[in-house]
Amino acid sequence: MKGLIPAVGLGLLWAVAAAAQEPKPSPSPSPAKPQDETVKREETVVVTASKTETTLINAPATMSVVTSEEILASPAQNYGDLLRSVPGLNVIQLSARDVQMTSRQSTNTLVNSQLALLDGRSIYLDFFGLVLWDFVPTNPGDIKQIEVVRGPASAVWGANALTGVINIITKSPREAAGPMGTSFTLTGGILDRNASPVGQDLDTGSSYGASFSTNQAPNDRWSYRISGGYYHSDAFPRPVGRVPPDHHPLDPSEAVGARQTPADGVFPNLSNSPTNQPKVDVRVDQETGGGGRMTYSAGVAGTKGIIHSGIGPFDLRFDSNHKSYMGYGKVGYSKGAFKINAFTNLVDAEAPNLLSTDLQGLPIVLSFRTKTYDLEAGHSVVLGGKHILSYGGNVRRNVFDISIAPNAKDRTELGAYAQDEIYFNQFRFTLGGRVDKFGNLDKAVFSPRITAMYKPLASHSIRLSFNRAFRAPSTINNYLDVTIKAPSGFPLGVICQLAPPLCAANPAIARQVLPLGPRVIGSEVARSINPNLPPLRQESLNAYEAAYTGTFGGRTTVGLAFYINDSNDNINFVTTPSVIASVGLPALFTSKNPPPGWPFPASLVDLPALRAAVFDRLPATYAYLNLGPLRQKGLEVSIDHRFTDAVSGFTNYSWQDDPKPLTPDPGQIPYAIAELSVPPHHRFNAGLNLSTRRFLGSASVNYVSRAFWQDVLASLGFDGFTDAFTMVNGSFGVRWGDGRVTTTIKATNITNENIRQHVFGDVIKRNVVGEVRVLF
Repeated sequence: MKGLIPAVGLGLLWAVAAAAQEPKPSPSPSPAKPQDETVKREETVVVTASKTETTLINAPATMSVVTSEEILASPAQNYGDLLRSVPGLNVIQLSARDVQMTSRQSTNTLVNSQLALLDGRSIYLDFFGLVLWDFVPTNPGDIKQIEVVRGPASAVWGANALTGVINIITKSPREAAGPMGTSFTLTGGILDRNASPVGQDLDTGSSYGASFSTNQAPNDRWSYRISGGYYHSDAFPRPVGRVPPDHHPLDPSEAVGARQTPADGVFPNLSNSPTNQPKVDVRVDQETGGGGRMTYSAGVAGTKGIIHSGIGPFDLRFDSNHKSYMGYGKVGYSKGAFKINAFTNLVDAEAPNLLSTDLQGLPIVLSFRTKTYDLEAGHSVVLGGKHILSYGGNVRRNVFDISIAPNAKDRTELGAYAQDEIYFNQFRFTLGGRVDKFGNLDKAVFSPRITAMYKPLASHSIRLSFNRAFRAPSTINNYLDVTIKAPSGFPLGVICQLAPPLCAANPAIARQVLPLGPRVIGSEVARSINPNLPPLRQESLNAYEAAYTGTFGGRTTVGLAFYINDSNDNINFVTTPSVIASVGLPALFTSKNPPPGWPFPASLVDLPALRAAVFDRLPATYAYLNLGPLRQKGLEVSIDHRFTDAVSGFTNYSWQDDPKPLTPDPGQIPYAIAELSVPPHHRFNAGLNLSTRRFLGSASVNYVSRAFWQDVLASLGFDGFTDAFTMVNGSFGVRWGDGRVTTTIKATNITNENIRQHVFGDVIKRNVVGEVRVLF
């Protein structure tokens, strides 16, 4: 709790300043006249909660919005730091490019429960459901706002909106055009890389980048934007030493960290990589008359650098031999509330693993080429002055070519939704649901939403809600099939000493070492081993929430949210031998399941001496399985205040309880404690933002308490804790020449703490960047 003291102190000072400037309450508004009860479209604030325009206070889900003003003043160099201050959002950075985030639960590597969108187009990678945030081709200056739904949203968005949605909404070219519709930005900075004693002591690193964007509207019919950019950052320092031996926070009898052999939990001296991120994007808008608009857009973004996974870090390539990128094309038409969009996402990437090899000692290479085609339509109408009915649907086709899932099957997805928002004076009710059918699921999945809202005043709302969401098994969940070599093999000479006649015909075998390691498989591969194993089911989540949002004096907004999320049939990468054995899969090497290439009688694998020394310690199988129910609950409190037109501030606190396995249904696999990561219990954020005609800037502090991780190579001793940390960030800029030139200094982790946001992740140090932005 040491780091919490300055964070709370800053929050208290901020609260005092807010109270000192809080205006006297304005008189209560007069009761609405009967004719005012008819539904009217209100000012557009958010669209992500229900795919229709509504104000934040009327949204049927708990949301946060990051504005364009805040984005430009933020010191963040990636989406993780930009969104870190959102209440309820767990953000971690594991390398110079690897950022992961999810709402209201522990954020592990390769997060696949948080839907991410760019202007409503999904940007997650369908073969696994993860998001590579550097595949977003948009420049920060072109972003209008980022909307974060802090809870499940499958009722309108379908699969993968299990824990929430992040929607990046860009400005239209016509909206951004004008006398200064073209921008050019240069950045350059230094990053400290001396992480001793917990990490490497490296020379000072650097980062630099450039971007441009031009928004033009040559006439009343056509407008366009052309943008592009490039960003480079040197690699961050890696942790050194060992993961200390400890015990699981939810079960003191469960040992974690370095616990068996001298090699357990020792951070490898792997070759960390810098990141390079080029991008280009084009959008053309055509006004068709009568309020209609056609939109044509296309872009591509590439990346190089480390992405961490359950079997170790992969190095995404971007060189002369192979370039990792996502390209897209999109065509859309909108008129009023009616919208129809078609898009394609094309992904081509290659990444060798820096730690894990196959049994022949060759690096495991993740190569994935996917094609996604999607057609979506939606509309909303007002009925009887008391109902807003929204409806729509989509069809999607995914084509996969994945090296570590050679038998992967292409799939088709269909979905349709309908939602009715009902208004009765001070009460509002939202009833909706969505039906989805996936090619790898036997039955259609229904995701309902029920919300009851009471508005005692126009600027205050109390909301009770129930949502059900789901995540369909990904192609990797179903068809992963790769064998990983363990750090040490089995010296066959041991058998020659125990039984010399077995080696008499081939004496050279005594000098050979048999490589050993687990086979890592998806559910359909597991079913080929045990046909009685049921198909992998969709992961589901029932979410119960009570929330309040209120605005006081037009300047201060207070938010409260308490939630209980009950997930079931959790799709988990299971490494615990007892769980693997319980479903009839070979958990360990035995006489019935000898290691591949075993040259002796299989019965020798069961010798007690060999079992104790080798075969009882080495897993034979890792697999994706459905695990039983799990409860997550927490509380979020937030205050946003505008002191003046130029100065605003925020503070928020998030509390999250330990995840709690619930009693499984008959036939379900209980959620083993050993398979659980534990999120930080406390997160506190506070900050100030400044924007005047001459100056802009921001100051913020993020506090995150201790957390436990078990999602990367836990069987090798890399399950362990990260310490609590406090990150202080800031920026200050000056506008010159009537705002045409802006120079800014931005810094993250100003106090230069050794911050690790994941037990296997890089050490985050101070990063100072200078920026020059020119408008013309």
